[in-house]
Amino acid sequence: MSRVVVVGAGVGGLAAAARLAALGHEVALHERADTHGGKLGVAEVGGFTFDTGPSLLTLPAVLEDVFAATGGPSGLVVEPVDPVCAYTFGDGTRLEMPHDPDAVPAALDAALGPGSGAAWRALYERSGRLWDLVGEPVLRRPLDLRTLLRMSARLQDLRAVAPWRTLDGLGRALLPDPRLRTWFARYATYSGSDFRRTPAVLSVTPYVEQRFGGWYVRGGLRRIADVLLERCRALGVAVHLGSEVEAVTVADGAVRGVRVGGHEVPADVVVCNADASVLYERLLPVGTARRARRDLRRAPRSLAGFVLLLGLDGRDPGPAHRVWFPRDHAAEFDAIFARRPRPVPDPTIYVHAPDDPALRPDDAGEGWFVLVNAPVHDPGRGVDWDGPGLRERYADHVLATLAARGTDVRDRIRVREIRTPADLERNTGAPGGAIYGTASHGPRAALRRPANRSPVPGLYLVGGSAHPGGGLPLVLLSAEITAGLIGPAGSQAGSRAGSPPRAARVPARPRPSRRPRAPWPSPSR
Repeated sequence: MSRVVVVGAGVGGLAAAARLAALGHEVALHERADTHGGKLGVAEVGGFTFDTGPSLLTLPAVLEDVFAATGGPSGLVVEPVDPVCAYTFGDGTRLEMPHDPDAVPAALDAALGPGSGAAWRALYERSGRLWDLVGEPVLRRPLDLRTLLRMSARLQDLRAVAPWRTLDGLGRALLPDPRLRTWFARYATYSGSDFRRTPAVLSVTPYVEQRFGGWYVRGGLRRIADVLLERCRALGVAVHLGSEVEAVTVADGAVRGVRVGGHEVPADVVVCNADASVLYERLLPVGTARRARRDLRRAPRSLAGFVLLLGLDGRDPGPAHRVWFPRDHAAEFDAIFARRPRPVPDPTIYVHAPDDPALRPDDAGEGWFVLVNAPVHDPGRGVDWDGPGLRERYADHVLATLAARGTDVRDRIRVREIRTPADLERNTGAPGGAIYGTASHGPRAALRRPANRSPVPGLYLVGGSAHPGGGLPLVLLSAEITAGLIGPAGSQAGSRAGSPPRAARVPARPRPSRRPRAPWPSPSR
C-alpha cells in the first residue's frame, strides 16, 4: 500500500483522493482552509445561499465517472438548464440560447437575423471535428507532445487545429454578425483569457456546452464538493481541514512527504491541488524544478473576477444565467491585460439567478450572483483591490452599469456582499485571485500549462492550473489522469505512464441529423 498525501481539498484534490483510495492507496488529504471545495465555494448571506464558483455544469457524465470509479452513483440530482443563457448585446438585442443544439439556428435567426443560424451551424460542425481530435487524446490523457505532433503531421488535422489562428480570427472568418462574434469571444473567459490571443482550438468550449448541454445540480453546484468529501471519507481518506501544508519535502531528488505544523508527514506520493505557481514557488525547496518554475513565471496570469452577492426583494422570473455585453467588448480585455491593468469601465456582466427554493429564505426574494471580469490583485504593478473604498465604489459602478442596460435592482437589495480578487486569493490561495492559473495565450498555450506529472519523482498536480485546464469537467479529468499515472496500490507508483480508465471515454462528434443521447452515461435525474 502506498502512502499518498493530497494537498488541497478543491474539487481536483477531492476527486483524486477518492480515486486513489479506491485504487487501494492510504490517502491523507490536507486543506489549509477550514472547509472544503476550493473555488467551488458557497456563501450564506442574510438567509440566501450562493454558489461562489462555477454555476453551470457541462459534461455531467465526467462527474458521474468519478463516482462510478469509486463505489457507485453520486445521488446528485442533475437538471438541464433551458435556455442555457439569455444574452443582451450592447445594442439591446436579446438572445436566449436553447439547451438543444437543434433549436439554436432558429433562435439565432429570430434574434439576429436570417443567416445567423447557418453561420453558427458551420462553426458548430467545424468545432465538432476538432472535438474528435482533442477530446480523447488530449483532454483525457497526460499531456503528450507526440500526440500534438501527429496532429500537425496530418494536413487535415492541422487545418482543424489551426494553431496559427485565434478565437477572434476564427470568429471573424465564420461569423459575419458582430453580435455573434461577441457571443463566441466570451468563451475565451472559460480559460481566463483574452479572445484575441486565445488559440482557435478552444472553439471546442462552446461546442461542448451546446452538444452536451448545460446542467444544474439541485441545491447548488457546491453539492458536488460535499458529495465528493462524503465519498472520500467513506473510502477511508483521512481528511484534515484547517491543516496547511508548509512544504513538500524532497530527498535524493524524489518526494518524501510534506511538512504540516512543523512536523514531517512521510509519503510515497504527493498530489498537489494548490495552484501550480504556489507549488513551484513556495512549497518545493529552492532549486527544485527550475524549468517548471521559470515557465510559470513567463506565463501570463488568467483574469480574475469581481463578485456581488445580492439578496433581492421580489422575484424576476427568467433564465438562470444572464449576460449583458458592453458595446465595446474588446476594451474590456484591454483594461484587464494591459501593462498597467485597471478595473473595467464598461464590463460584461454575468448573473446567476437560480430558481431553487433551497437557496433563498422565502418566496418573496431571490439571490443573484453577479460577476464581472477583472484584473488580478497586484498592488505593486496593477490593481490593489484592497485600496481604500475601491470595492464599494466599483460595486456601485457595476450596479449602475446594469441599470443603464435596462435592469436596475438597486431598490430591491436586501443584502449585499462584495468579493474581490484579493478575497479570492486569501480564501483559496490562488495568486492574485487568478481563477484559472495562467491564461491560454498563444499557439503553445497547451504546452505551457503544467503537466500532471511534475519533474520531481512522486509529485503530481491536479486542478485548474494544471493539464488539461480549468472548469469543473477538466478539473475532474485532471484527477482521472493523475490517478491513472500513479496506478493501483502495489504497482510502482509513478513509474509508468498510466492509461485512463476504460469505463467511459470522451465521445465522438454526433451525426448532424440528430443529437444522440447515449455516448455518456445518463446524468442523475
